Amino acid sequence: MKTHITWILLLAMLVGAGCNKDDKSINIFTITDDKNLGLQVKGQIESDPAAYPILSESQYPQAYAYIRGLRDKILNGGKIRYKNEFAWEVYIIEDDNTLNAFCTPGGYIYIYTGLIKFLESEDELAGVLGHEMAHADRRHSTDQLTKEYGFSTLISIALGNNQNQLTDIAQSLVTLAFSRADETEADKYSVIYLCPTDLNPTGAAGFFEKIEAQGGSNTPQFLLTHPNPENRIAKINAVETDENLTCNGTLTNNAAYAAFKASLP
Repeated sequence: MKTHITWILLLAMLVGAGCNKDDKSINIFTITDDKNLGLQVKGQIESDPAAYPILSESQYPQAYAYIRGLRDKILNGGKIRYKNEFAWEVYIIEDDNTLNAFCTPGGYIYIYTGLIKFLESEDELAGVLGHEMAHADRRHSTDQLTKEYGFSTLISIALGNNQNQLTDIAQSLVTLAFSRADETEADKYSVIYLCPTDLNPTGAAGFFEKIEAQGGSNTPQFLLTHPNPENRIAKINAVETDENLTCNGTLTNNAAYAAFKASLP
């Protein structure tokens, strides 16, 4: 990672490189850095089963086959920029009291059973998956790290100093709070990703409708950055028109989703 960061820093400072081509924000991390940071986070999660009790695929093959099938629909829709570069591994964390999901840089996706059991149909889960995958695919995490740690700290790490801070950076990714702009973009791309599939592309809106029906009091921690469900519902439903998309998918499949939930502990 040291070499990659050093070169991108030099390019950013000397010729103004390191900008995301869509939003012009500076991200000094490379795609390889995203992948390496994701692997570090995955290792930390796997080393702490008390905090992150990941369901065994050998014990719950039906559950993993189902959720990975949804992931594959999104990946095969042709809209994921880093489909072939990132891992896009998905894991289920057994914790019915936590409504949460997150995706590390490099595409390691974690969904809590509490969130799965809160949702009611597979298009809602697909909407959440698309949202989390967008954070990785749009590189929100490393963009946010660039802003939070600043050039001076990252330059120091790139030059071989404060290497222990790399561990701190990786650990911070699990609880990293995204900006409202990042959350809005992830909502938008959840629709864009689902549009080419047979699923209802606005499945994430159904999730927020349920949140709103409860008065917003049950909003998952990972969505508190932008806590207005009503606003998000309207924006999600407007993406197809705003982006000039033609989406024909309508599938919700409550029965299949109920069977998926029943397969969990």
